[in-house]
Amino acid sequence: MKILIKNARVIDPANNLDDIRDILIEDAKISKVAQDINEPADEVIFAKDKIVLPGVVDMHVHLREPGREDKETIASGTSSALKGGVTTVLAMPNTTPCIDCPRSVKLLKEIINRTAKTDVFICAAITKDRQGDVLNDIAGLRQAGAIAISDDGASVDSDEILLTAFKKAKKENILVICHCEDKTLSRGGSVNLGFTSTRMGLKGISKESEYKRVERDIRLAEKAGASLHIAHISCKESVEIIAAAKKRGVRVTAETAPHYFTFSDEAVLGYDTNLKMNPPLRGKEDLDAIRQGLRTGVIDVIASDHAPHTENEKDIEFERAEFGVIGLETILSVSITELVHSGVLTWLELVKRLSLNPAGILKIRKGTLCVGADADIILLDPQKEWVLNKVDIVSKSKNSPFLGKKLKGRVELTIRAGNIAYKL
Repeated sequence: MKILIKNARVIDPANNLDDIRDILIEDAKISKVAQDINEPADEVIFAKDKIVLPGVVDMHVHLREPGREDKETIASGTSSALKGGVTTVLAMPNTTPCIDCPRSVKLLKEIINRTAKTDVFICAAITKDRQGDVLNDIAGLRQAGAIAISDDGASVDSDEILLTAFKKAKKENILVICHCEDKTLSRGGSVNLGFTSTRMGLKGISKESEYKRVERDIRLAEKAGASLHIAHISCKESVEIIAAAKKRGVRVTAETAPHYFTFSDEAVLGYDTNLKMNPPLRGKEDLDAIRQGLRTGVIDVIASDHAPHTENEKDIEFERAEFGVIGLETILSVSITELVHSGVLTWLELVKRLSLNPAGILKIRKGTLCVGADADIILLDPQKEWVLNKVDIVSKSKNSPFLGKKLKGRVELTIRAGNIAYKL
């Protein structure tokens, strides 16, 4: 299929491009980016006053399949992704069974090949069943098709095991993604430790439980000479530790999620369990530090940490409710609303953190509108205001912290592999 997009504001940080252009798509690839393309096409899209971006690469997604298809499936999760402008996802390994051996990687690949609506890459577990005590066959996982390893949802407590994992990952050229949480400090907590936890009468989760583990994981990666990516940064101290590590040459990258630059912990005072996630929402100074970390590039990536849960896992007492929120359908619009329209980031900087940087960290050929690149493209109206309603959510689960929130900037069209995959 041949598609021609006319007169769009095209934003592509890989080429430092932010200008009016036409884009020609042929055979699932971008064949031309120029002014005044007048070639015949099967479909012509007139995009005056619209913005065209490379598809979002979301490197932190829980798709729940196999094992918890009541929460999400590969099909439903990737359909949800397309609505939000996400064309590539990295699937986390905390499924049932856990993705912790070559056989489970191959099983997941088969499901992806049959049912996925976007590109889905696989992150396998560092240790057996993510329990932290038996290191997995990292070479075998890599050979089977995993491109990253993580015990996400849990941190590897043993320095010795994690150091060995870093060394083997370096040898196999596979990325290590660390969930930084010391559960001896956070266990039993529900919200950020401080005024909010006291007022709510709930056990708090200290920032120390995150940043002390960030510090340790960086130290071990540095010792091994390996690359490290730190998931879902939430607090000021973590940003400062990562900045210092980058300054001395450690190969560390980091991500945050939209809820951490949108809400402070005061948002949970109403006991809305759709605002319960791990790590929890932090204080106002932490929110400001996350925004500043994104501005300076200390935080490289915005990822959704899409974590679907059923209503009976969320619509219960706050301390009993599951941690986690969905985010595939809102990652782009929330980022536009909170970061671009508020002047924190330029469009080029935003696309770098949503598309180009995660693709580079994962070493996949995505996140750009270069000629010859995969035709994974979003067309959006940057000024369109809309409200997220539960009935409109494509994901099987509805646990979004952004329900009822007015957002500015909406995806109108998602092209994936050269075909229109979503249209508003």
